[in-house]
Amino acid sequence: MTVSLKEVTRGTVRAVCKLDAGDGATQVAPNAVSIAEASFYDEAWFRAIYDDDVLVGFVMLYDPTLAQDPEEPDFFLWRLMIDKAHQRKGLGHVAVKLLIDYVRTRPGAKKLLVSHMSDADALARFYGSLGFVHTGQEEEGEKVMALEL
Repeated sequence: MTVSLKEVTRGTVRAVCKLDAGDGATQVAPNAVSIAEASFYDEAWFRAIYDDDVLVGFVMLYDPTLAQDPEEPDFFLWRLMIDKAHQRKGLGHVAVKLLIDYVRTRPGAKKLLVSHMSDADALARFYGSLGFVHTGQEEEGEKVMALEL
């Protein structure tokens, strides 16, 4: 398994949009919506997740270093999705580690935030296994976790 984060291109965007987390879009927005939202934020950085040459997922980051006047100062993992056919293989775990490595290269990066639905205990455990801890804050009904870089 060689996981990588690759730029979404005009040649891959349709395939990225066809990926399905299998949750009926209750836990994570469809990738088409994420990509559309990203077009309105200079701070949005998104990539397709590949296992070797197989497209398996999508990740989107709020990167305040990409904008001249960012809305928020902190990095935030906005979206992470692994297609239902590729879940439970450790791909999301490796993808988040790659994302953390990327954030560490950004100027002024001190922490990475993520949030999850209040009743999503599995997500809390998943992010906790990567070093994220609950901050005690909630954003739009979701619990916020932080990773100190």
